[in-house]
Amino acid sequence: MLERAVHQVVGTFEDAGSFGFVIADDKRIPNDIFIPEHMKHGAVTGHKVIAQITKYPEGRMSAEGEISNILGHKNDPGIDIISIIHKHGIAIDFPEEVMEAAAEVPDEISESDLEGRKDLRNETIVTIDGADAKDLDDAVSVQKLDNGNYKLGVYIADVTHYVPEGSPIDKEAFERGTSVYLVDRVIPMIPHRLSNGICSLNPQVDRLTLSCEMEIDSTGKVINHDIFPAVIKTTERMTYTDVNKILVDKDEEVRNRYKPLVPMFEQMEKLAAILRSKRMGRGAIDFDFKEAQVLVNENGKAEDVVLRERLVGERLIEEFMLAANETIAEHFHWMDVPFIHRIHEDPDESKLQHFFEFLAGLGYTVKGTANEIHPQALQKVIDAAEGKPEEMIISKLMLRSMQQAKYDPKSVGHFGLATDFYTHFTSPIRRYPDLMVHRLIRTYLINKDLTGKTIGKWKDNLPEIARHSSEKERAAVDAERETDDLKKAEYMESRIGEEFTGVISSVTSFGLFVELENTVEGLVHVSYLTDDYYHFDDRSYALIGEATGNVLRIGEEVSVKVIGVNIDEHVVDFDLVEAPNSKKQKRPAKSRKKGKRKPKKNQS
Repeated sequence: MLERAVHQVVGTFEDAGSFGFVIADDKRIPNDIFIPEHMKHGAVTGHKVIAQITKYPEGRMSAEGEISNILGHKNDPGIDIISIIHKHGIAIDFPEEVMEAAAEVPDEISESDLEGRKDLRNETIVTIDGADAKDLDDAVSVQKLDNGNYKLGVYIADVTHYVPEGSPIDKEAFERGTSVYLVDRVIPMIPHRLSNGICSLNPQVDRLTLSCEMEIDSTGKVINHDIFPAVIKTTERMTYTDVNKILVDKDEEVRNRYKPLVPMFEQMEKLAAILRSKRMGRGAIDFDFKEAQVLVNENGKAEDVVLRERLVGERLIEEFMLAANETIAEHFHWMDVPFIHRIHEDPDESKLQHFFEFLAGLGYTVKGTANEIHPQALQKVIDAAEGKPEEMIISKLMLRSMQQAKYDPKSVGHFGLATDFYTHFTSPIRRYPDLMVHRLIRTYLINKDLTGKTIGKWKDNLPEIARHSSEKERAAVDAERETDDLKKAEYMESRIGEEFTGVISSVTSFGLFVELENTVEGLVHVSYLTDDYYHFDDRSYALIGEATGNVLRIGEEVSVKVIGVNIDEHVVDFDLVEAPNSKKQKRPAKSRKKGKRKPKKNQS
């Protein structure tokens, strides 16, 4: 049913002469949208369009609409992703007034910008990012102090200096909520002139930051900290690849190239290990999922799916950002002022109980109960499964049993990180809550504005800012996931007929999903399991053969053949070739309907 909250639909137009109709991309809208002749506005069969709803369905009458935007033909390069962007309500182009405001932002900092800032331009400070990153919003430094402690500096681009509250750029950033990273493009939260220019901590140029320096002892405890505005000049723009070559590969050529910095990187590695040890010791959960990158050509066509590496370079930056975020959050918790926190509530009891039952079927036990569980008990399960075929599946199902992290003015802690205080401070170029945290730091600490009027304003405004930001984050994640699925399906279309090894990642009444090593997931429909009649057991996440007792269970390694791809629905069809506990008989090839999707009624 098309809900009245839905005002527009993205889909494919079909012309039927005196009228037309739109087949919605969102499969939750099963019925076509009727388009009267005078509301086609030039759309022809095959066009990807946006239809504004003019009449909602009543009784047996379909919804009616008007074509408001023709995105292009569905086969045109890039239209597939453009359609997904619009489907999730993500703005692409900036309004003219925003671009005009961005054009007025200076390219360089002035002397007046330095007032009230610590001058750290002679300090050794570096950025560490991916090789293709252009919006460098965080920089770091580490020093070993005479007392044996570490000094960790985290320096974040001072975006709020250039984006005043209520300005056109600020209003647009709030509406967008986040930058969106898709397979072939970035849709920025603020214009590139700022994100890649004056707000990017590029090497050897003066840049303004909000900074958090922490003194950390040998156990990983932050014993002192300071939050302040600064001006920095980063010494070097490092990549994860080069840092990993220095610390992991001990590559002599790279170590010589960055010789003055190597001792600091080695101290960073030691400090990151200390911070991680403390975090894991208190019970944080480390979901070390495989991440894949879809490589596309100049026309946006998927050419490969490769796994991303997450080595020392990536992990040390992660630890430093976590430390800064926790330190900032705790500071403002004790100030007892309105603030925006990143929270992760305790898991849903019923979902967790279901997960425990699944674990029991695999022989795992959990210390605790579904209504009273410490995250450390869940991490122990992940540790026990390490290196086993079911490792990734256990992590995924554990994650599904948990609540989504979100933004909230209330400081209720973060279950997954096992911390009482957490916020997002480190990415104001690409996340609006971080920009808001910077604004609150500027208000409370720099301007020392703690008047009742100011406190009251933020107490009233922050709940909606947090709610809206959480909503836009979910839309971005959904769009990113959908474009990944689309391009993975596109890549697998050229692999039809090939066999792969994978792991059963999900089991349903209509079949089983198998995830390949490259993270591509496909469906083996239950109708392809011809050696028996299989029943779905939702307690053990398994299909069980009625006559043979064969069990096809989540976490098992299997061999599959790619037999079809439906790019429009972003799905891949597999046939089961071999499974350890199955005596499945192969059917003649002619009986298989390659590329055909089973009726949706079987998938409910």
